[in-house]
Amino acid sequence: MKCIINHTIPGPNKRLIVYDLFYDPILQNTPIIIFCHGYKGFKDWGAWSLLGKAFVSKGFAFFKFNFSHNGGTLKQPIDFPDLEAFAQNNYTKELQDLDCFLQWLSTSFKNKPFLDLKKIILIGHSRGGGIVTIKASEDPRIYKLITLAGVSDFKSRFPTKQALRDWSRSGRYFVKNGRTQQQMPHAYQFYLDFLKNEERLTISSAAKRLKIPHLIVHGAEDTSVPISEAKALHRWSSKSSLCIFGESNHVFGAEHPWKKSEMPANLKRVLTKMIDFINN
Repeated sequence: MKCIINHTIPGPNKRLIVYDLFYDPILQNTPIIIFCHGYKGFKDWGAWSLLGKAFVSKGFAFFKFNFSHNGGTLKQPIDFPDLEAFAQNNYTKELQDLDCFLQWLSTSFKNKPFLDLKKIILIGHSRGGGIVTIKASEDPRIYKLITLAGVSDFKSRFPTKQALRDWSRSGRYFVKNGRTQQQMPHAYQFYLDFLKNEERLTISSAAKRLKIPHLIVHGAEDTSVPISEAKALHRWSSKSSLCIFGESNHVFGAEHPWKKSEMPANLKRVLTKMIDFINN
């Protein structure tokens, strides 16, 4: 297995996109996984690297990357040293980042026989699930879609009307990160950008447009994204399969940092389901 860690491509918003690639150089025409992290997430969170290596052992290439405005940097891609970048993030920028990554992949690996560019599978966790659902509905390069604890609606995640008025006046809205204890800032442009692009950013509409197989995975004990959102995605996405894992939380038993050499049992079960879905 070869691991390319913390390489970069120029992002569409004058910031670098930092990525990892895990692959087996012996294999040819390898299907491609692109993994997108969620809100207050990053590519190196918890057991995501172990998940990538496990995919490689099953015959896949695995890319994961940090969204350009997730708050990480090249020197410190883990956690959030650049809170000003985090403040300037929005859903549109994340979609631009994913498109930029797909364009780079399609161009840079066009004549590299070890990757099969006709089999690109998007996996998105939590908020990243919403991003990949929208992108998969727009982009014919996507072969299959997997959402892990994926959100079904962006609009409902904005604060109350009074909080929105306060946000408009102050220009900043803060959410505490329970793990790092940071006050994570959101500039008001985040809400304005959503209003400007609401039609595109409505996940229900995107899910209804999907024409590719879609696996929806959710933990029965997810306290961050209600299981009702997985069921809604399943209703809207006509080629979807819904898989609910009992005794499983929002991150399928993982945590950060993950210091064990193996993935948690629930994430192993999720991996098995994902591979079965892709191969069949």
